[in-house]
Amino acid sequence: MATASSRFEAVIGLEIHAHLLTASKIFCGCSTSFGAPPNTHVCPVCLGFPGALPVLNGRAVDLAIRAALALGCRINPTSIFARKNYFYPDLPKGYQISQYEQPLASAGLMAFATAEGIARVGITRVHLEEDAGKSLHEGFPDSDRKTYVDYNRSGTPLIEIVTEPDLRSASSAAEFFTRLRAILVWLGVNDGNMEEGSLRCDANVSVRPSGAAALGTKVEVKNLNSFRFLQKALEYEINRQIDLLEGDGRVVQETRLWDPGVAATMSMRSKEEAHDYRYFPEPDLPPVVVDAPRVEAIRRDMPELPEVRRQRLIAAYKLSEYDAAQMTQSLAVSDFFEAAVRAGAPAKAVSNWITGELARALKESGRDIDASPVSPERLAGLLTLIEKGAISGAMAKSVFEKMLATGQAAADIVRAEGLAQIEDESQIVQLATEVLAKNADAVAQYRAGKTATFGFLVGQVMKAAGGKANPKRVNDVLTRMLAEREGQEGRER
Repeated sequence: MATASSRFEAVIGLEIHAHLLTASKIFCGCSTSFGAPPNTHVCPVCLGFPGALPVLNGRAVDLAIRAALALGCRINPTSIFARKNYFYPDLPKGYQISQYEQPLASAGLMAFATAEGIARVGITRVHLEEDAGKSLHEGFPDSDRKTYVDYNRSGTPLIEIVTEPDLRSASSAAEFFTRLRAILVWLGVNDGNMEEGSLRCDANVSVRPSGAAALGTKVEVKNLNSFRFLQKALEYEINRQIDLLEGDGRVVQETRLWDPGVAATMSMRSKEEAHDYRYFPEPDLPPVVVDAPRVEAIRRDMPELPEVRRQRLIAAYKLSEYDAAQMTQSLAVSDFFEAAVRAGAPAKAVSNWITGELARALKESGRDIDASPVSPERLAGLLTLIEKGAISGAMAKSVFEKMLATGQAAADIVRAEGLAQIEDESQIVQLATEVLAKNADAVAQYRAGKTATFGFLVGQVMKAAGGKANPKRVNDVLTRMLAEREGQEGRER
């Protein structure tokens, strides 16, 4: 397939479905936990039994407002639930409770830097709805003849975030999705787990002649559950549509699926319009009324957004762009970093240890940073000892392992095990004298110009000191002693 022609431009809008991090479903008390045996987290309400009435989960509303505020949306004082009617096996009621004409929030904006410049993506709406169940097409002896359905997911609360068609490339669409996921996870709105289906993306894409105002025929690409698949699917679909137009063909409005196995989109069905769903107000749910004090309380409770925090870390702690990005991977990482710096540790050292030794230890133990056995204050204590020269960097790693195992403070471990760094120059001189005497050949090589042997001599002194000597002082002492020996022998000649 040809690459995108400069004669055309892409027009892309996204629809992101994000599960809300509630313990129970949106209209009943069933659990939302993932991985339970099929059809065990169900009840008459989420299965749509006659006479079962839905009751709105207030926590879901608060999380949706939190996400909408982060996206700069206007929170509408009144929103209405509606029935979206369509017939599919994973929809037990034969309709989905969603919001249509009067959504929870609208008119937002998200701006971010791309390779093409600053992208400004309008947020058309953020609305609440329930998820459907899940059709199981494989894993059973008769999967070649039958489809099974798991309704555990049915009724899980989610928000749908609909953007304006403001994106102009597959890469910027993937960047938008990446940044949106980071915001939702940062706020505790969504867990970001695309493999489990708690965050999914549909893309609407068309192409038009460059500079044209009118939109081309829109194609929807469904259920893209990774940033890479979103970008690959859009790249393919943009090129497919351009090839059609350049070959005097016609783009058909339809819904397509991305098949990663063949790296292509495949036709699924003709694209529905809103009237196909026969929306009408949900008779069993009253309007959702959100007053200003509730919105302001949620706004006050929100943390800094990732980009705001990143810029502040650069300004306040002189971190590089890279380090600041690493320290804003998650709210928990960022809070850990700042707590350690407030406890007195150098910012750069904290960043290095979080991404290095601490990250390694957490990965090995299967823990997240908010469950770290070494607290920010304890890590700061260790880094302060390094900064003061009380222990070497190499020794610090050994102390850190003991901190992980025992929970003790670094200073207590150093004191109890006699690990304090040797600073006394007379001790270092004594050790260096012994090393030079035992390694006359290495000394001769150094004096003959083989300066690499200096590192060997330093290593021998550190070994003799049990790794506890201050490396800088060892370097200084050896440099001086070798120079003095050379000068003395020169005078004797």
